[in-house]
Amino acid sequence: METAAPDLSAVAALALQVDLLQLPPEIPAPGAPALRGVLDRLFAHWLTLPDTVALVSCLAQKAKSTGGFGGCGMLPSMMMQGGANVPPLSPRSPRLARRPSGLAGGRSHRSASPLRPPTARASKEVIPQFYFRDGRPLPYEQKRQFIDVVEQLFAGHSNGLRIQEFRMVTRELCKLPSFLTTVLFGKIDKDSTGFVTRDAYMDFWVNSNMMTMDTTTQVFTILKQDDHDYLTKEDFKPLLRDLLDNHPGLEFLKSTPEFQERYGETVVYRIFYCLSRIGSGLLTLRELKRGNLLDALRHADDEEDINKVLRYFSYEHFYVIYCKFWELDTDHDFFIDKENLIKYGNHALTYRIVDRIFSEVPRKFTSKVAGKMCYEDFVHFILSEEDKSSEPSQDYWFKCIDLDGNNILTHNELQYFFEEQLHRMECMAQEPVLFEDILCQLVDMIGPEDDTFFTIKDFRRCKLSGHFFNVLFNLNKFMAFESRDPFLIRQMREEPSLTDWDRFARREYIRLAMEEDGEDASNASGDVWDESLESPF
Repeated sequence: METAAPDLSAVAALALQVDLLQLPPEIPAPGAPALRGVLDRLFAHWLTLPDTVALVSCLAQKAKSTGGFGGCGMLPSMMMQGGANVPPLSPRSPRLARRPSGLAGGRSHRSASPLRPPTARASKEVIPQFYFRDGRPLPYEQKRQFIDVVEQLFAGHSNGLRIQEFRMVTRELCKLPSFLTTVLFGKIDKDSTGFVTRDAYMDFWVNSNMMTMDTTTQVFTILKQDDHDYLTKEDFKPLLRDLLDNHPGLEFLKSTPEFQERYGETVVYRIFYCLSRIGSGLLTLRELKRGNLLDALRHADDEEDINKVLRYFSYEHFYVIYCKFWELDTDHDFFIDKENLIKYGNHALTYRIVDRIFSEVPRKFTSKVAGKMCYEDFVHFILSEEDKSSEPSQDYWFKCIDLDGNNILTHNELQYFFEEQLHRMECMAQEPVLFEDILCQLVDMIGPEDDTFFTIKDFRRCKLSGHFFNVLFNLNKFMAFESRDPFLIRQMREEPSLTDWDRFARREYIRLAMEEDGEDASNASGDVWDESLESPF
């Protein structure tokens, strides 16, 4: 006698209580080893529930009658009756996320599968190359024209070009300042044959992608050593030697080789002072690109009067720096100590700021003698002292005032340096100014983000940062600013492009020239003397 099959409609009406399968949130994930036994017991308990027994019996009976699980479609419908008890699918599911809405229900987006052959995938837009490490390649026609010019320049020189003949290649073909000829010639003529052939030039300039680089990168690559990614002071020596040998404005120095060397050193020190912001003695490509050295080189290449090239190369600027150093170096051992530096500017600086300079806080001395400042250190000092509005100068004096090195200037640190200024004013029978009043002026002058302290960013936004530091440790400039010298005000208005250093160097050069030549200097330099250049001192 066969047993009657159970009523499937009644079984379908049963609701599967899925909340019995959910764990409290404080219990760890099901994959944890500690829960394996608990999950096994929960599953065994679920199988003993009356609803589960009826469901399993129904599915087993249906499988026997149909030969498969054709009726298993009822399982999802029964589970959906639980409503909110069913957890939602993960929104980060890779199979469901970002599925196009235009696809028909139940159809998968096969064309996105990486297993499909390329012909079955949707065609993709080809993005052209937009980054070139060595610069964008020249168009074919432009490259062809360049090669034709090379052929013309090297025609009739089967052995190659000598260095003087190669100067035209540097300036006209490579579009570089002619003072790079010596170092460029040496880069190509690696065997020191004294000639650069057409093939050697093409291999270096064209085949190695030099011609596609930007001009600053070309200069950097030519000057640096092959195994370095930075420039040192030694790398600039060939360039300065070429400048001294070929610039008409420096021809008079050929009779004094010792001053040629000092001039070259001063130019290099000024370049590193302005461009090497890290102070490591090395110059990177990024720093070179941020600076104006290339513009200064081109200016020097086009200008016969070297003194008109105010950036780095002016001989008058070198003359002022060297003479000021020589005046302080009384024993002429080419070193300066504290007692020498305190005399700078007619004793303008305070002892406290000089002590900070010789503690090497703003910059480590390159001299190997303890307590002594060498010529390179003095170049950094005088450039910082005479133009306190430049960023290198702001960094220099900010470190001096920052006693605890926390990168902020507090009111106590400012008062420490102003105390000596106040004492000097009293000794000179000047009316003393209370620090509280000075502090209010400094805050109004700089306009810091926080009135309780100053940061280096505050000085970057202010054009009066020079006066801020003069108030603290340079009495002469402090008093000059308070008196508002009309000559200086007129000079700044007439020549706004000049920096404080440019104006100082011009005044000092006139004074030094008059001291050296006496009364004849005013007649000999009549072409540069006028009332607007009258020294205020």
